[in-house]
Amino acid sequence: MKKILVTGGMGYIGSHTCVELSQAGYLPIIVDNLENSKIWIKDRLLEITGVDIPFYQADCADSVVLNQIFEEHHIEGVIHFAANKAVGESVQNPLKYYHNNINSLLTVLEVSEKHNCQNLVFSSSCTVYGEPDTLPVDESATIKKAESPYGSTKIFCETIIEDFIRSSNVYKSVLLRYFNPIGAHHSSLIGELPLGVPSNLVPFITQTAAGLRDSLVVFGNNYNTADGSCIRDFIHVSDLAQAHVKAFEFLFAQSQSTCTAINIGTGQGYSVLQLIQDFEKTTGVKLNYTIGPKRAGDVEAVYADARKAKETLQWEAKRSIKDSLRDAWNWEKTLLK
Repeated sequence: MKKILVTGGMGYIGSHTCVELSQAGYLPIIVDNLENSKIWIKDRLLEITGVDIPFYQADCADSVVLNQIFEEHHIEGVIHFAANKAVGESVQNPLKYYHNNINSLLTVLEVSEKHNCQNLVFSSSCTVYGEPDTLPVDESATIKKAESPYGSTKIFCETIIEDFIRSSNVYKSVLLRYFNPIGAHHSSLIGELPLGVPSNLVPFITQTAAGLRDSLVVFGNNYNTADGSCIRDFIHVSDLAQAHVKAFEFLFAQSQSTCTAINIGTGQGYSVLQLIQDFEKTTGVKLNYTIGPKRAGDVEAVYADARKAKETLQWEAKRSIKDSLRDAWNWEKTLLK
């Protein structure tokens, strides 16, 4: 059984990916400082998978701990999720993002190289495309100056990985450029767990629907889109998680060094106002929302050309927006109990 180190594995995408890895016959090894998660997620992962997944509470920028993990386990691949990820916060506190997101990657690469672990799946983002010139956006699109420090860190990290692999004749990596993950595991045992005010749209929607927030703010309704609100590519988190399993199948099959970027999205654009309307139709819950000013760091529209994922990884999104919103709402209701 191959062991995969999952940094940030107790977080939203990380926990769902650990489920998919386990169910595909891998053993995830989690390192997470719990800055954006809760320790009880570990029990939920056991309940879903039947596997007591090894967990280390630590910062993955701590090379001492990472070396210990590699010495205790024969790690054959790494998924590097651990990063700060709120666009708005990154605009307000850029140094936090540069320090954490870049240093953690450097430590992961250095320790991986030391222990001859040659396979990395990197958690990147569609933010590397900035405001795309054409839609849908494919992997050959120009990487533009980011609209936020968060986006800049993803560009820098991709560059670091590419430079590192050019210097190696054995290291292999897939850079997964996520679009907008939403939803929760169908069991309602794990899902998005924002601490404090959510930075993502769907938790704000579900918290407003649950009465935890008075209203939802839509940031801008005068964009050059059909209804004036931003357009995004919303993908079910379990579909996104399965892409990581496919990425390792691809990497383990490669006989030489490689580095490739792959979009992980549905290929469909949905506006913020459309998503709100679909939530109301799916759940029967009416949302109280207001229109606010545009938010710093937001692009007008971005959605994926996802053909490369299908051709290279034999992966494509299967779950619908309705599935995602239903699962997100069911998860939110469990948090109210």
